[in-house]
Amino acid sequence: MSPPDLPPRDARSARELPPGFAARYSGMAAGMLASERTPLADARLGLAMTFVAGATNAGGLLAVGQYTSHMSGIVSAMADNLVLGASGLVLAGLGGLLPFILGAASSAILVNWARLHHAGSEYAIPLTLEAFLLLAFGALGGYARHSGLALFLAVAVLCFIMGLQNATVTKMSGAKIRTTHMTGVVTDMGIELGKLFYMNHRRRPTGGPLVLADREKLKLLAMFLVLFFCGGVVGALGFNYVGFIFSVPLAVLILVLAGPSLILHLLRRMRR
Repeated sequence: MSPPDLPPRDARSARELPPGFAARYSGMAAGMLASERTPLADARLGLAMTFVAGATNAGGLLAVGQYTSHMSGIVSAMADNLVLGASGLVLAGLGGLLPFILGAASSAILVNWARLHHAGSEYAIPLTLEAFLLLAFGALGGYARHSGLALFLAVAVLCFIMGLQNATVTKMSGAKIRTTHMTGVVTDMGIELGKLFYMNHRRRPTGGPLVLADREKLKLLAMFLVLFFCGGVVGALGFNYVGFIFSVPLAVLILVLAGPSLILHLLRRMRR
C-alpha cells in the first residue's frame, strides 16, 4: 500500500514497481518531492535537508574558513569592512552574497521550467543539481588550500548551493520551511514557548481567548534545530578528518531523496 501522504499520480507509479522495501522507499521519496504534498511529506524532506545544510555549513567553515548560509553575517561584515576601508573583504563578501542570490534564482527558474516541461519532477531537478554541485565542491578541495582562485570558487559554489536549497525547500513548503539557517526556526520556537508558558488564568475573568501553543509545531521546530546541530557536528568531523571528499556522502544522500522522483517521472514518459 502506498504511504497515505502520496499524491494519486505518484501513488500509481509506486504501485507499478515490485513490492517490498524498494517500492516503499521509492513511493515515500517520490511523495516528498511530488507537485502536491502533505505537511508530513514537507517535514520529512525538510528534516533531511536541514541535516545536509547543517553538515555543509559547519563543514564549509573548516573547509574554506567561512560560513556559507549566513547571509546576515556576510552582509554585516561587508558593511563593517566598507567602513574600515577593507575593499578586498567587501568584494569577498560579494563573492558569497551574489552566488547565494543566483542559487535561489536558479531554483525558481528550474522549478518553473520543469512545471512546464516535466511536471512531477520540478523539485527533484534543483536538488539533483545541488548534489552534483556538492561533488564539484569536493573536486575543488584538492586545489583550494593552494590556490586563491580555487578557494574563491569553492566558497561561491557552497553559497550557490545554500541559496539553491533554501529557495527550493521554501517554494515546496509554501515558505513554511527553511533549512539553511536557524534564525527563523529559533524565533518560532521562542514564540511557541511563550504561548506554552503563558498564564491563561489571568484572561479568564475578562473572557478573552486562551493563548495556546502549537505543541506539534514546537516539536517539529525542535527537531529541525537538533538535526541542523547534528548535521553540523557530522559535517565538522567529516570535513576535518576526511577532507573535501566528505561532500560525496552528502551528495549521495540528496540523490537518494531526489532520484526516485526523477526515475518515476522518466518511467511515466517512456510509457507514453
